[in-house]
Amino acid sequence: MKRCVLGLLLVLVSSTQLFSQAEKKRVAVMNFEFGAVQNWWGSYNWDIGKGIADLIVDNLVNDGTYRVMERKALDTIIAEQNFSNSDRADPATAAKIGKLLGVNAIIVGSVTQFGAEKKGTNIGALAGKWGGFGGGKVGTEKGIANVNVTARMVDINTGEILASTTGKGQSQRSGLLLGGIGAGHGGFGAGDIGMTSKDFQETILGEATMMAVKQISQELVSQNARLPEAPKMLVRGLVADVSGRSVVLNVGSSQGVKVGAQLKVLRVTRTVKDPATGKVLREITSEMGTVRMDEADANSSSGTIVSGSDIKVGDLVRGD
Repeated sequence: MKRCVLGLLLVLVSSTQLFSQAEKKRVAVMNFEFGAVQNWWGSYNWDIGKGIADLIVDNLVNDGTYRVMERKALDTIIAEQNFSNSDRADPATAAKIGKLLGVNAIIVGSVTQFGAEKKGTNIGALAGKWGGFGGGKVGTEKGIANVNVTARMVDINTGEILASTTGKGQSQRSGLLLGGIGAGHGGFGAGDIGMTSKDFQETILGEATMMAVKQISQELVSQNARLPEAPKMLVRGLVADVSGRSVVLNVGSSQGVKVGAQLKVLRVTRTVKDPATGKVLREITSEMGTVRMDEADANSSSGTIVSGSDIKVGDLVRGD
Protein backbone atom coordinates (compact mmCIF):
# COMPACT_ATOMS: atom_id res chain seq x y z
CA MET A 1 0.00 0.00 0.00
CA LYS A 2 2.83 2.40 0.92
CA ARG A 3 4.51 1.72 -2.43
CA CYS A 4 1.28 2.54 -4.28
CA VAL A 5 0.88 5.81 -2.39
CA LEU A 6 4.54 6.72 -2.99
CA GLY A 7 4.18 5.90 -6.68
CA LEU A 8 1.07 8.07 -6.94
CA LEU A 9 2.87 10.97 -5.26
CA LEU A 10 5.80 10.68 -7.67
CA VAL A 11 3.43 10.71 -10.63
CA LEU A 12 1.66 13.79 -9.27
CA VAL A 13 4.95 15.61 -8.65
CA SER A 14 6.22 14.77 -12.14
CA SER A 15 2.96 15.88 -13.74
CA THR A 16 3.04 19.15 -11.80
CA GLN A 17 6.60 19.82 -12.94
CA LEU A 18 5.75 19.12 -16.58
CA PHE A 19 2.65 21.33 -16.39
CA SER A 20 4.64 24.11 -14.75
CA GLN A 21 7.27 23.98 -17.52
CA ALA A 22 4.58 24.02 -20.21
CA GLU A 23 2.90 27.04 -18.58
CA LYS A 24 6.06 29.16 -18.46
CA LYS A 25 5.86 32.18 -20.68
CA ARG A 26 8.58 32.90 -23.20
CA VAL A 27 10.54 36.15 -23.33
CA ALA A 28 13.46 37.49 -25.33
CA VAL A 29 15.87 40.25 -24.29
CA MET A 30 17.22 42.65 -26.91
CA ASN A 31 20.57 44.39 -26.48
CA PHE A 32 19.97 47.58 -24.52
CA GLU A 33 20.48 50.99 -26.09
CA PHE A 34 23.26 53.10 -24.57
CA GLY A 35 23.63 56.09 -26.89
CA ALA A 36 22.80 58.54 -24.10
CA VAL A 37 25.75 57.40 -21.98
CA GLN A 38 28.87 59.59 -22.15
CA ASN A 39 31.65 57.76 -24.00
CA TRP A 40 34.24 57.88 -21.24
CA TRP A 41 36.03 54.75 -22.46
CA GLY A 42 37.41 56.44 -25.55
CA SER A 43 36.98 55.27 -29.14
CA TYR A 44 36.98 51.56 -28.32
CA ASN A 45 34.00 49.36 -29.01
CA TRP A 46 32.60 48.28 -25.66
CA ASP A 47 28.97 47.27 -26.15
CA ILE A 48 27.57 48.09 -22.71
CA GLY A 49 23.99 47.45 -23.87
CA LYS A 50 24.81 43.89 -24.87
CA GLY A 51 26.57 43.27 -21.56
CA ILE A 52 23.57 44.51 -19.57
CA ALA A 53 21.21 42.34 -21.64
CA ASP A 54 23.41 39.27 -21.08
CA LEU A 55 23.31 39.83 -17.31
CA ILE A 56 19.50 40.15 -17.34
CA VAL A 57 19.21 36.94 -19.39
CA ASP A 58 21.36 35.12 -16.82
CA ASN A 59 19.19 36.39 -13.95
CA LEU A 60 15.93 35.43 -15.64
CA VAL A 61 17.21 31.95 -16.56
CA ASN A 62 18.42 31.34 -13.00
CA ASP A 63 15.11 32.56 -11.56
CA GLY A 64 13.15 30.08 -13.70
CA THR A 65 9.88 32.03 -13.99
CA TYR A 66 10.27 32.49 -17.75
CA ARG A 67 11.57 30.45 -20.64
CA VAL A 68 14.20 32.75 -22.12
CA MET A 69 14.88 32.73 -25.84
CA GLU A 70 18.46 31.91 -26.78
CA ARG A 71 20.45 34.92 -27.94
CA LYS A 72 21.54 33.07 -31.08
CA ALA A 73 17.97 32.93 -32.39
CA LEU A 74 17.41 36.60 -31.57
CA ASP A 75 20.64 37.65 -33.31
CA THR A 76 19.65 35.66 -36.41
CA ILE A 77 16.29 37.43 -36.68
CA ILE A 78 17.87 40.87 -36.15
CA ALA A 79 20.44 40.17 -38.89
CA GLU A 80 17.78 38.89 -41.29
CA GLN A 81 15.57 41.93 -40.74
CA ASN A 82 18.51 44.34 -41.10
CA PHE A 83 17.79 46.12 -37.82
CA SER A 84 20.36 48.65 -36.65
CA ASN A 85 21.57 49.62 -33.18
CA SER A 86 19.17 52.59 -33.27
CA ASP A 87 16.25 50.11 -33.24
CA ARG A 88 17.26 48.55 -29.91
CA ALA A 89 14.78 50.42 -27.71
CA ASP A 90 11.97 50.78 -30.27
CA PRO A 91 8.76 48.96 -29.13
CA ALA A 92 7.51 48.56 -32.73
CA THR A 93 10.73 46.86 -33.79
CA ALA A 94 10.67 44.69 -30.67
CA ALA A 95 7.07 43.60 -31.35
CA LYS A 96 7.96 42.56 -34.90
CA ILE A 97 10.94 40.52 -33.71
CA GLY A 98 8.85 38.98 -30.92
CA LYS A 99 6.25 37.75 -33.41
CA LEU A 100 8.94 36.07 -35.50
CA LEU A 101 10.38 34.40 -32.38
CA GLY A 102 6.99 33.28 -31.05
CA VAL A 103 7.56 34.74 -27.57
CA ASN A 104 4.94 36.15 -25.19
CA ALA A 105 6.83 39.42 -24.74
CA ILE A 106 10.13 41.01 -25.64
CA ILE A 107 12.25 43.14 -23.32
CA VAL A 108 13.98 46.30 -24.51
CA GLY A 109 15.77 48.96 -22.53
CA SER A 110 18.29 51.76 -22.23
CA VAL A 111 21.41 52.40 -20.14
CA THR A 112 21.04 56.00 -18.94
CA GLN A 113 24.04 56.24 -16.60
CA PHE A 114 27.23 54.19 -16.50
CA GLY A 115 30.29 55.56 -14.76
CA ALA A 116 31.44 57.61 -11.80
CA GLU A 117 29.73 60.52 -10.13
CA LYS A 118 33.02 62.44 -10.25
CA LYS A 119 32.96 64.04 -13.70
CA GLY A 120 36.72 64.43 -14.00
CA THR A 121 37.51 60.72 -13.87
CA ASN A 122 39.92 59.82 -16.68
CA ILE A 123 39.17 56.56 -18.52
CA GLY A 124 41.13 57.41 -21.65
CA ALA A 125 43.57 54.48 -21.73
CA LEU A 126 41.12 51.59 -21.77
CA ALA A 127 43.04 49.71 -24.47
CA GLY A 128 45.88 48.77 -22.13
CA LYS A 129 46.44 45.58 -20.19
CA TRP A 130 44.19 44.30 -17.40
CA GLY A 131 47.07 44.82 -14.99
CA GLY A 132 47.76 48.27 -16.41
CA PHE A 133 44.54 49.80 -15.16
CA GLY A 134 45.96 50.69 -11.77
CA GLY A 135 49.06 52.45 -13.06
CA GLY A 136 47.89 54.17 -16.27
CA LYS A 137 45.33 56.87 -16.90
CA VAL A 138 42.39 54.58 -16.29
CA GLY A 139 40.77 55.37 -12.96
CA THR A 140 43.53 57.54 -11.57
CA GLU A 141 40.82 59.55 -9.82
CA LYS A 142 38.52 57.81 -7.41
CA GLY A 143 34.75 58.08 -7.31
CA ILE A 144 31.49 56.30 -6.55
CA ALA A 145 30.24 54.19 -9.47
CA ASN A 146 26.65 54.74 -10.61
CA VAL A 147 24.62 52.68 -13.08
CA ASN A 148 21.02 53.44 -14.09
CA VAL A 149 19.07 51.19 -16.44
CA THR A 150 15.48 51.28 -17.68
CA ALA A 151 13.65 48.26 -19.12
CA ARG A 152 10.31 47.89 -20.89
CA MET A 153 8.35 44.72 -21.51
CA VAL A 154 6.57 44.94 -24.90
CA ASP A 155 3.42 43.11 -26.04
CA ILE A 156 4.42 41.48 -29.33
CA ASN A 157 0.83 41.60 -30.64
CA THR A 158 0.17 45.31 -30.19
CA GLY A 159 3.54 46.96 -29.44
CA GLU A 160 2.03 48.15 -26.15
CA ILE A 161 4.43 48.59 -23.22
CA LEU A 162 3.18 46.14 -20.59
CA ALA A 163 5.61 47.20 -17.87
CA SER A 164 8.38 49.72 -17.37
CA THR A 165 10.96 49.56 -14.63
CA THR A 166 14.18 51.24 -13.57
CA GLY A 167 17.20 49.74 -11.87
CA LYS A 168 19.64 51.96 -10.01
CA GLY A 169 22.97 50.80 -8.65
CA GLN A 170 25.59 52.64 -6.67
CA SER A 171 28.81 51.11 -5.39
CA GLN A 172 29.02 50.80 -1.63
CA ARG A 173 32.64 51.93 -1.66
CA SER A 174 34.74 54.52 -3.42
CA GLY A 175 37.50 53.29 -5.67
CA LEU A 176 38.92 53.02 -9.17
CA LEU A 177 36.21 52.26 -11.72
CA LEU A 178 38.14 49.42 -13.37
CA GLY A 179 41.54 49.74 -11.71
CA GLY A 180 43.63 46.61 -11.36
CA ILE A 181 41.02 44.04 -12.43
CA GLY A 182 42.34 40.76 -13.70
CA ALA A 183 46.00 41.65 -13.37
CA GLY A 184 48.20 39.57 -15.63
CA HIS A 185 45.49 38.64 -18.10
CA GLY A 186 47.38 40.24 -20.97
CA GLY A 187 46.41 42.82 -23.55
CA PHE A 188 42.90 43.38 -24.80
CA GLY A 189 40.61 45.77 -26.62
CA ALA A 190 37.64 47.24 -24.79
CA GLY A 191 35.29 44.86 -26.58
CA ASP A 192 36.92 42.00 -24.65
CA ILE A 193 35.64 43.17 -21.25
CA GLY A 194 33.11 40.56 -20.14
CA MET A 195 30.45 42.00 -17.86
CA THR A 196 29.45 38.51 -16.74
CA SER A 197 33.02 37.79 -15.59
CA LYS A 198 34.05 37.76 -11.93
CA ASP A 199 36.83 40.26 -12.71
CA PHE A 200 34.36 42.91 -13.82
CA GLN A 201 31.79 42.21 -11.11
CA GLU A 202 34.37 42.71 -8.35
CA THR A 203 35.08 46.30 -9.46
CA ILE A 204 33.02 49.19 -8.13
CA LEU A 205 31.51 49.65 -11.61
CA GLY A 206 30.63 45.96 -11.68
CA GLU A 207 29.10 46.21 -8.21
CA ALA A 208 26.83 49.08 -9.29
CA THR A 209 25.93 47.25 -12.51
CA MET A 210 24.91 44.06 -10.72
CA MET A 211 22.77 46.04 -8.27
CA ALA A 212 20.87 47.77 -11.10
CA VAL A 213 20.45 44.54 -13.07
CA LYS A 214 19.13 42.68 -10.02
CA GLN A 215 16.44 45.33 -9.46
CA ILE A 216 15.42 45.21 -13.13
CA SER A 217 15.28 41.41 -13.20
CA GLN A 218 13.19 41.14 -10.04
CA GLU A 219 10.66 43.65 -11.35
CA LEU A 220 10.41 41.86 -14.71
CA VAL A 221 9.70 38.58 -12.91
CA SER A 222 6.99 40.24 -10.83
CA GLN A 223 5.19 41.29 -14.05
CA ASN A 224 4.75 37.70 -15.26
CA ALA A 225 0.93 37.80 -15.03
CA ARG A 226 0.72 40.77 -17.40
CA LEU A 227 2.17 38.89 -20.36
CA PRO A 228 -0.26 37.85 -23.14
CA GLU A 229 -0.43 34.39 -24.65
CA ALA A 230 2.20 33.79 -27.31
CA PRO A 231 1.37 33.12 -30.96
CA LYS A 232 2.41 29.87 -32.53
CA MET A 233 6.18 29.90 -32.94
CA LEU A 234 7.40 30.27 -36.52
CA VAL A 235 10.46 28.29 -37.58
CA ARG A 236 13.01 30.49 -39.32
CA GLY A 237 16.36 28.96 -40.18
CA LEU A 238 18.91 28.13 -42.85
CA VAL A 239 20.08 24.97 -44.57
CA ALA A 240 23.54 24.27 -43.12
CA ASP A 241 24.40 21.06 -45.00
CA VAL A 242 23.05 18.96 -47.86
CA SER A 243 24.12 15.37 -48.55
CA GLY A 244 21.97 13.52 -51.08
CA ARG A 245 18.42 13.70 -49.71
CA SER A 246 19.56 14.56 -46.17
CA VAL A 247 19.77 18.09 -44.81
CA VAL A 248 20.98 19.73 -41.61
CA LEU A 249 19.47 23.01 -40.40
CA ASN A 250 21.00 25.67 -38.14
CA VAL A 251 17.89 25.73 -35.92
CA GLY A 252 16.52 23.13 -33.52
CA SER A 253 13.92 22.53 -30.85
CA SER A 254 14.72 25.83 -29.09
CA GLN A 255 13.64 27.63 -32.24
CA GLY A 256 10.43 25.61 -32.69
CA VAL A 257 11.55 22.69 -34.86
CA LYS A 258 9.51 19.55 -34.18
CA VAL A 259 10.25 16.01 -35.32
CA GLY A 260 7.84 15.00 -38.08
CA ALA A 261 7.12 18.59 -39.17
CA GLN A 262 7.43 19.48 -42.85
CA LEU A 263 9.18 22.77 -43.57
CA LYS A 264 9.36 24.79 -46.77
CA VAL A 265 12.72 25.57 -48.32
CA LEU A 266 12.92 29.00 -49.98
CA ARG A 267 15.60 30.85 -51.92
CA VAL A 268 15.91 34.64 -52.00
CA THR A 269 15.83 35.72 -55.62
CA ARG A 270 15.50 39.47 -55.12
CA THR A 271 15.80 41.98 -52.27
CA VAL A 272 13.80 45.20 -52.09
CA LYS A 273 15.44 48.00 -50.08
CA ASP A 274 14.25 51.38 -48.89
CA PRO A 275 16.01 53.83 -51.24
CA ALA A 276 16.28 56.38 -48.44
CA THR A 277 17.75 54.24 -45.65
CA GLY A 278 18.98 51.09 -47.37
CA LYS A 279 16.98 48.95 -44.95
CA VAL A 280 15.61 45.70 -46.40
CA LEU A 281 11.87 46.06 -46.92
CA ARG A 282 11.11 42.69 -48.46
CA GLU A 283 12.79 39.56 -49.75
CA ILE A 284 11.32 37.99 -52.87
CA THR A 285 11.67 34.20 -52.64
CA SER A 286 11.05 31.09 -54.73
CA GLU A 287 10.00 27.80 -53.16
CA MET A 288 12.67 25.15 -53.71
CA GLY A 289 11.10 22.16 -51.96
CA THR A 290 10.07 20.61 -48.66
CA VAL A 291 11.97 18.81 -45.91
CA ARG A 292 10.63 16.47 -43.22
CA MET A 293 12.37 16.80 -39.88
CA ASP A 294 13.68 13.52 -38.44
CA GLU A 295 15.82 14.66 -35.49
CA ALA A 296 16.20 17.85 -33.47
CA ASP A 297 18.43 18.94 -30.62
CA ALA A 298 18.43 22.38 -29.01
CA ASN A 299 20.22 24.29 -31.77
CA SER A 300 20.26 22.10 -34.88
CA SER A 301 18.13 19.54 -36.66
CA SER A 302 18.29 17.06 -39.52
CA GLY A 303 15.72 15.86 -41.99
CA THR A 304 14.94 14.37 -45.39
CA ILE A 305 14.10 16.18 -48.62
CA VAL A 306 10.60 15.05 -49.64
CA SER A 307 10.26 17.38 -52.62
CA GLY A 308 12.62 19.49 -54.70
CA SER A 309 16.01 18.68 -56.17
CA ASP A 310 18.08 21.88 -56.06
CA ILE A 311 18.21 22.64 -52.33
CA LYS A 312 21.50 24.28 -51.34
CA VAL A 313 23.38 25.43 -48.26
CA GLY A 314 22.16 28.92 -47.30
CA ASP A 315 18.56 28.42 -48.48
CA LEU A 316 15.90 29.67 -46.09
CA VAL A 317 13.73 27.24 -44.13
CA ARG A 318 10.28 28.33 -42.94
CA GLY A 319 7.40 26.62 -41.19
CA ASP A 320 4.94 26.74 -38.28
